[in-house]
Amino acid sequence: MALGSPRRSCLSVPGSSEKMLAKAPTLAQDQSFLDLEDSVAPLEKVASRDLVVKALNEQDWSGKTIGVRVNAWDTQWTVKDVIAVVEGAGEKLDFIMLPKVQDRSEVQALDLLLTQLEKGLGLTRRIGIEAQIENPKGLVDVDNIASASDRLETIIFGPGDFAAAAGMPSLTVGAVQDDYPGDHWHYVLMRILMAARANGLQAIDGPYAQIRDIDGFREVCTRSKVLGYDGKWALNPAQIEVLNEVFLPSQDEYDRAEAILDAYKQATDVDRTGAVMFGDEMIDEASRKMAVQVAEKGRAAGMKRSEG
Repeated sequence: MALGSPRRSCLSVPGSSEKMLAKAPTLAQDQSFLDLEDSVAPLEKVASRDLVVKALNEQDWSGKTIGVRVNAWDTQWTVKDVIAVVEGAGEKLDFIMLPKVQDRSEVQALDLLLTQLEKGLGLTRRIGIEAQIENPKGLVDVDNIASASDRLETIIFGPGDFAAAAGMPSLTVGAVQDDYPGDHWHYVLMRILMAARANGLQAIDGPYAQIRDIDGFREVCTRSKVLGYDGKWALNPAQIEVLNEVFLPSQDEYDRAEAILDAYKQATDVDRTGAVMFGDEMIDEASRKMAVQVAEKGRAAGMKRSEG
């Protein structure tokens, strides 16, 4: 799997909502990002910086990857967003999320700004970057974006803005279009996934706005998981449980992966064969690599093998 902390469930927390900022640390998501962008009204963006810094410093985020989504570079808020949260709570931050990334220079500009702040403040931890692809220009340049900085940890798909920028006739963020013969997001998701994996990054699917449609949410989560995505956004606490379940191997899958690794280790290290029968299946080095993907995801989530 891609390097980094588990990000099965990535909870979006509006930076202007004191209630949600207080509740988020008590939930079971792998990652939280405190949002200064789309979930915050323009007239509340400046004031929300202080609320976000306060939440980072005063709430207990232990056990979670924590960061802030700042506004995009084409707005007047970006630089001051970054300065405010890094100066105010830099030691608490795992990452800064940059939305609507269109080319590698935008990631590099954020990298330089973070470097200056870290040096000036004497921070002891390095802040990562998450880049969000939300328009055709960003998708076309996603390979260059994914290799733009060694701070990058994840590439994220933003379906709402992407649908608008591409002219897709959709009014619900992240929804599947029933009148399309297949998954209309398949190419976009795979394009982002390949760029992420080629550069050792995680790939995260974006939001599904129909928060009461748990069955529909489970369906789109499963599609992303099958492609190889590491996780997906949650807009509501009710979505977290589904994400943590879907993006985790089942107990049978985990047990089988560990058993394949044991069988192949015996075959190569003791019996010195390049392939071996595992039940009715022939396994080899490719099988080992596939099993590692499943086993590492399970181990990262604390799974244990079944007894007996």
